[in-house]
Amino acid sequence: MSSSSSASFKPYKQRHVLKGHSAAVSAVKFSPSGQLLGSASGDKTLRLYSATSFSTKTSLVGHTHGVSDLAWAPDSLRLASASDDATLRLYDTSSLQTLHAWKPAKETLSVQTLKAHAGHVFCVDFHPRSSLLASGGFDNTARIWDVNSGKCVRVLADHQEPVTAVNFNRDGSLLATCGYDGVCRVWDTATWQCSGTLGDEQNTPMSFAKFSPNGKFILAGTLDNTLRLWNHQTGKFLKTYSGHSNNKFCIFSTFSVTNGIYIVSGSEDHCVYIWDLQSKNILQKLEGHTDTVISVSCHPTENKIASCSLDNDKTIRIWVQDSN
Repeated sequence: MSSSSSASFKPYKQRHVLKGHSAAVSAVKFSPSGQLLGSASGDKTLRLYSATSFSTKTSLVGHTHGVSDLAWAPDSLRLASASDDATLRLYDTSSLQTLHAWKPAKETLSVQTLKAHAGHVFCVDFHPRSSLLASGGFDNTARIWDVNSGKCVRVLADHQEPVTAVNFNRDGSLLATCGYDGVCRVWDTATWQCSGTLGDEQNTPMSFAKFSPNGKFILAGTLDNTLRLWNHQTGKFLKTYSGHSNNKFCIFSTFSVTNGIYIVSGSEDHCVYIWDLQSKNILQKLEGHTDTVISVSCHPTENKIASCSLDNDKTIRIWVQDSN
């Protein structure tokens, strides 16, 4: 993966502050189409926004406990949520794809509920090319679902502690799972056999894992204030990103690829950090939140970052890169 030089980096500035959730905002993600932004919250709801005007399109209700994560289907027409109520819910968002479409909360989008986890469901991800969905939870399992039938079709029970992240690579041939047991496992989705494991010698709890856009690497976060880029085929880590604070919460980090290749992460010091992927230099620290920044998302085609924060803040902030 090549990266633009740090010298060419253009800083981001805060453009929008989105309010409305009444508890911690636990996850925020742009849709693959770039038209919508979704958020999940401890207030038991999800909210959907226009990704151009950032006006609210709808609030999604139905969970009986806080919502920890959300995932968009590859076509952006469905949204999955993972909740502490031990369920996942699938929402049909096709009616919101037009520019001015809006639905009040009482007109809840059509929904399907998936039940099989024996505890909090913490993370969720759609397969990029099929009807499969992966989830991970505090029952120490990752589960594979067929969203057409709503059935759990596979249980991956190798983790010894809660599963904190699930992520398919870009063609869906591999699934990464990680957990508090300090291990990231890579699964071959054709056989569901574990093809490799990643982790440090101390088994530091792993809070996050995500394939790089080209699928060759995995970015993993551990609760020792560290992000590492691993070659999952060799099991060796290549680069370490540090400077942020992360030893308590599972912070969802990501890649930015619209104008150079950067690593973007929240932090327990209430900031968003941006690193140059190759040099590992911190390029910018975005300040504005007033609590831990728990999740970040980068727009698929535009130089925009969304970030969200916990109970003392409860906002989503939109950061836009200078065009000059």
